Order: sequence, then structure tokens, then C-alpha cells
Amino acid sequence: MKPRLFLPLALLCCLLTAHAEEALVPLFDGKTLTGWEQHSGVAEYRVENEAIVGKTVPNTGNSFLCTTKKYGDFILELEFKVDPSMNSGIQFRSNYYTQETEVEIAGKKKKFPADRVHGYQFEIDPSARAFTGGVYDEGRRGWLFDLKNNEAARKAFKQGDWNKARIECRGDSIKTFINGVSAADFKDEMTKEGVIALQVHGIGKKTEAIGKEVMWRNIRLQELK
Repeated sequence: MKPRLFLPLALLCCLLTAHAEEALVPLFDGKTLTGWEQHSGVAEYRVENEAIVGKTVPNTGNSFLCTTKKYGDFILELEFKVDPSMNSGIQFRSNYYTQETEVEIAGKKKKFPADRVHGYQFEIDPSARAFTGGVYDEGRRGWLFDLKNNEAARKAFKQGDWNKARIECRGDSIKTFINGVSAADFKDEMTKEGVIALQVHGIGKKTEAIGKEVMWRNIRLQELK
């Protein structure tokens, strides 16, 4: 009887996978930045070869190209390629204030300048540290889940090539994957909703870092009800 069951089960798995892929909706049309807006810094963003390209500029803080819509529970998938000398990231459940605001975080008061994007970040780290896929709390608490104890994820990043990121947020559960390898897996309930954003890290006055680029493409998201 087992051989008779094999084909139906295999077919069911294929159908479920196909349905999941269809449920991922593009956030980027491959041609324009419609549905996105820039906040915090003034790095350059453009569309080229169906990818969003971010380029470093001097004398600015971290820059973020943000979705105009906020998302709570979701699955996000995209591909990225980064200059080996850069540090970058993918923000999720992130926010910003329209005016300077002081809030209390972990028992300490913190003041946010107007328009400063803050929140969860899927780290893009092509350095020897190799923490790509770890989760950093941008502008707030720092590292929430680094990869010092996840050698498989650290080795999964492909230097100088396109890499696939996956982020899953369900309630207080946050999971990330780099090229199909599990990276971060933890629970945190500080922020339940926010924008998706593409970060170009500030370079200060480092003239040698001017014009470095990071690219993102095939940005798709499935909202989970």
C-alpha cells in the first residue's frame, strides 16, 4: 500500500508549496519606488535592472527606504547583494516619530529625533564576523540575536553574490533564514507592527566608503491573519 500513498502525498506537498509561493505578494514592482518613501538619512536610492539600489553618501546618518504601509504578522522574502565593505540591513516592524519623542525602553528613557527609523533589523554583515541573518534592534536595544553560536548560518552567506533572506513574524515569535538556513529564532513582544525598510548605513566622513552599493530584488510578503 505504501507505493500507492507516495504519489498523492508528494502531489499534496507540491500543491501546498505552490500555494504558499502564490500567497507572497510583491512589495516592489521592479520599475519604480511606488509604495516606498525615504526616512532618516539622505543616501541615494534608485531602480536598476529590476532591483532597488542603495548607494552611500557622506555626512549623513543611516538611511531607510520604507514601505508606506505597516505590517504585523507576515512572511517576507527577498534577495540582496551587498558590497563586501558595507554593512546594511532589512528593517521590519520598524517605526519613526514625526516629532522628537522620549520613551522608556528597558527601564531607561531614550529620546528619538524626528524621523529616526528604529526597530527590528535583519542584519546584512559581509564582514569576517558574518552575522548576516542575525537580528539587531536598530536605534533601541542593540543585538537581540547574533550568530556567534550559529556557525551554519554564518557560513550560509554568499560573498559578492545574491543571497535570499526570509523573515517570519507571528505574534512574539521572530524567525529569520539566510539562503534557507535557520539564523535567528527567538521571542520578543516590544513591537507588534511597523514598516519594512531597506537600510543604507551611514559612513560619516569616510571618503573611501562613498558610492558603495547594496541591492534588493524580488521583495515579496505574505500577511498572516
